[in-house]
Amino acid sequence: MQTTATTDGTELAYERHGDGRPLILLHGGMAPQWYWDPVVARLDGDAAVVPDRPGFGTCLDDPAETTADEVLAREVDYVRRLVDAVDGTPVLFGHSFGGLTALEAAVDAPVEAVVAYEPAVLPEGFRAEADLAARMETLVERGDRHEAVKRYVEQVLHPHGIDDLDAWLAEWPVWPDCVELAEEVVRMNDAVEQYRLPDRLDVDAPALVLTGTDGPAFLRESARAVHDALPHSRFVEFDGVSHSGPAEAPQRVTTAVDSFLGE
Repeated sequence: MQTTATTDGTELAYERHGDGRPLILLHGGMAPQWYWDPVVARLDGDAAVVPDRPGFGTCLDDPAETTADEVLAREVDYVRRLVDAVDGTPVLFGHSFGGLTALEAAVDAPVEAVVAYEPAVLPEGFRAEADLAARMETLVERGDRHEAVKRYVEQVLHPHGIDDLDAWLAEWPVWPDCVELAEEVVRMNDAVEQYRLPDRLDVDAPALVLTGTDGPAFLRESARAVHDALPHSRFVEFDGVSHSGPAEAPQRVTTAVDSFLGE
């Protein structure tokens, strides 16, 4: 992990793999840095820059002091600082909440392009009824943080249901360590439920929006809406791939990204 300080003293921490154009990889809600390892191993000619999101490792501030309505602004600011700190003009590639952060940061950060895999944006009808943050918060307040995280896993990673969630979790590499992130994930989901996609995202850089047919239907719908809101966007859907696309199908995803960036 290397660190660098911005002109105002803010410390940024990230791993950098390789040389060439920087590709900043922003992970999602429950994913650690090594979520991106399958993608990093397949990059061709680009340097992977993999930061910890604030609240998931090195932070701008104490995440316990960050309210839900500050979460997105905090992370966007962090990414903008990172864009300024790395050598070269970077590409932002975000997954889930990292995808939303990448898009918002690209509004005024000097980036070459932005890639978002199923950015954490809720369709308006779904957003109006969304209550995952409230359900998780109730469980956390009861002291049942494991069950709170399970609710997140069920809705986002297993939207079509699963026969034995406990057995699946026992094989999940981040379980049970990710339970420590329960409060941060509540704040993150609250921020997602508050976010409203504008009619037009003022992103001048070319964008690639990715989705998979086996993920949550509401995220596939919102991926299409994000694509429509971007002035310069390409849309790619992967058949048989879930919300965990970059880790689940890294070759297909990196091939699509390489093709896009090559043009």
